[in-house]
Amino acid sequence: MGAYIFRRLLLIIPTLLGIMIINFTLTQFVPGGPIEQIIAQMEGEGDVFESISGGGDAGGDQAGGDERYLGARGLPQEFIDELEREFGFDKPPLERFLTMMWNYMRLDFGESYFRSIGVFELVLEKLPVSVTLGLWSTIIAYLVSIPLGIRKAVKDGSSFDTWTSGIIIVAYAIPGFLFAILLLVLFAGGSYWQVFPLRGLTSDNWDEMTLIGKAADYFWHITLPVLASTISSFATLTLLTKNSFLDEIKKQYVVTARAKGVSERRVLYGHVFRNAMLIVIAGFPSLFIGVFFGGSLIIETIFSLDGLGRLGFEAAVARDYPIIFGTLFVFGLVGLVIGILSDLMYVFVDPRIDFEAREA
Repeated sequence: MGAYIFRRLLLIIPTLLGIMIINFTLTQFVPGGPIEQIIAQMEGEGDVFESISGGGDAGGDQAGGDERYLGARGLPQEFIDELEREFGFDKPPLERFLTMMWNYMRLDFGESYFRSIGVFELVLEKLPVSVTLGLWSTIIAYLVSIPLGIRKAVKDGSSFDTWTSGIIIVAYAIPGFLFAILLLVLFAGGSYWQVFPLRGLTSDNWDEMTLIGKAADYFWHITLPVLASTISSFATLTLLTKNSFLDEIKKQYVVTARAKGVSERRVLYGHVFRNAMLIVIAGFPSLFIGVFFGGSLIIETIFSLDGLGRLGFEAAVARDYPIIFGTLFVFGLVGLVIGILSDLMYVFVDPRIDFEAREA
């Protein structure tokens, strides 16, 4: 198993490098770089995209170094050249990419173009919100969906199976942002009850609270955002659990165990559970990453949470490349490591699995 893990760790390097190369290459063709953002603001045009569409010659290349930055504006070329040197755009793209990757290997993610703060410090500042949404949503989804899926497998074809399937499919069909707005209207003082706070992860007087008060305040604030993030996860995980159990229940070893007089509970949780849960556990990384990255932007925006989703969106709009590439590197690395942890969970659940023997 050690050799297999070592090989997987080595594969992280070319995979992560490929991700960075593709995204860095794409940015070379996207108009409206950070220099154009600054010029647009200095000219009082508000948004670089508006100035590009109406500026005629102001095309824009994030590598910076041609006269299209000026367009019809009266800014001196010396000022543009100074901006290029400050941002490092006076160097060829290949040199900038190699320098960036070398810095990343030393865990130096640079500083934001527009926030005057290091990328690493900025990510750490926003991380608690996204971890809260991703972790608690995943835990709740598993705690609800696995017992429900097992019950549906045992009661397959019954009225319980039918109406619970209808409920989770309807929940899956509801867009997360629509459910979030519904929760706000109903329980956050929109039109009905003021039960939960409207925004933020903690109250203003957080520092003055006791330890128990802080915990209660934290869960009070995250209730609605976590519910909105979790609603679409129940259907996939519940039906996956149910189908996995149904496949295992029909196998010969289950029939043999029942014929020997083993109790139904012992059959389900002593024999079937370990085998049926393999595919469910394999889906843990994708579910966590999906909630952590995919749905965080909308939920954070609706509930006014300052997390990584909003940070990434604002960085993309402003063309803040250190944040974009720094967070992409970190998130890509985390995703690849979680994939390895998923394999380790396979072995933990069922020690008979040997990835090295399968590769041989």
